Amino acid sequence: MRSLLVQALIVGALFALLALTLDREFFKDYGFAVGPLAWLGCSVVTARLLSLPPGLALFAALAGGVAGGLVGLVAGHAAGLVVSLLVFAASCAGYDAERDAAPA
Repeated sequence: MRSLLVQALIVGALFALLALTLDREFFKDYGFAVGPLAWLGCSVVTARLLSLPPGLALFAALAGGVAGGLVGLVAGHAAGLVVSLLVFAASCAGYDAERDAAPA
């Protein structure tokens, strides 16, 4: 649940910042590249804030991005974003720092 909330807040904040500072034409021309890069960047920030392994966060971002992209093609960008966030959170949910720590 924490990864869902943190990722949603970071993505939402970045979305608001970009929407306020860039015009619509920018997203029409470069959204195909900026969106996925922003999504990956947000996942790295989420990993850092929640002490998740960066590789796990990037895997979760990739899984969420693919799932959300497919849903987005059919149901629209907003639905795709929701699915992306849910898949990201589900992918991060199984991580247990104590269990995955190297033996001393």
